[in-house]
Amino acid sequence: MAACVVLFVPMAMAGWHLSRNKVLFFSGALFVSLAVCIHLIPYFPSVFPSSPTVLLQQDPTPCISLINEKLSRIDVSDLLNGSWIVVAGDSQARLFVVSLLDLVLSLDEMESIQADLFKRHSNYHIVVEEIGMKLDFIWAPYATNLTHVITDFKRNNTYPDVLVMGSGLWHMLHFTNYSDYGVSLRFLRESLIPFLPVGSDSTRGFHLFWLGMPTLINRMLNTEEKRVKMTSEMCNLYDQELYKSKILRKDGGVFLLLDVENLSKKCGVDCSSDGMHYNGVVYEACVHVMLNALLIESHQKL
Repeated sequence: MAACVVLFVPMAMAGWHLSRNKVLFFSGALFVSLAVCIHLIPYFPSVFPSSPTVLLQQDPTPCISLINEKLSRIDVSDLLNGSWIVVAGDSQARLFVVSLLDLVLSLDEMESIQADLFKRHSNYHIVVEEIGMKLDFIWAPYATNLTHVITDFKRNNTYPDVLVMGSGLWHMLHFTNYSDYGVSLRFLRESLIPFLPVGSDSTRGFHLFWLGMPTLINRMLNTEEKRVKMTSEMCNLYDQELYKSKILRKDGGVFLLLDVENLSKKCGVDCSSDGMHYNGVVYEACVHVMLNALLIESHQKL
């Protein structure tokens, strides 16, 4: 708009038979004035209304665009063919399962399993016959529950090909004791000692992923108890205990972190209805991070 003003107004003035000097002087003064106004706009938002570009910044698609490679349904089916996948955790883990199944099942199949998949505080089991994939969701909201899952695997001497685990939200709400959370994570690490890295063998037979806690939007949490106990300060303390427990691969453990906190933060407020659970795009991004890691590790073993 400024360019059009600078171009056409002097042309119109020239049509009024003004002298060339007057036209040049006016166009120069007009250009300088417009340039000053444009540079001052960001500092006076109340005077100059902002544009609707903020809506674009809250578009949840950056969660997926951060992933280097988004696998197709065929690629996912080939990668997970014949696999046994176990996901253990709370409602965040259940939403992760939804996004994973959404990549291998049709829309009709997804609709048919909704009722069973979303039964509160319950386990879920499915076999996708077309690709021979078996998936188990285990309701395990506390780290101590996750330790029991590992113990059961060792007792039965049967292990999944892929294991995804995560906890923290329930402990933060019902115990609000970050040091106790850290102790339970260290017990979990001890149960995983047989699978700790030895030389170049980082997983000893199966792939392990840790589903991190999401960014909590305190003012949107749906109960007063949650708003009081689940603060950003408490979240930071729980995160510190996670890193100090050394269960993550980068700290010498076995779990590769699926960073839900970072992905949910980038999606922003519009991605959540209750300040805790996010739109499917966040969990879909986590699934693709996991799938890409599996793809890389499978190529390395070849």
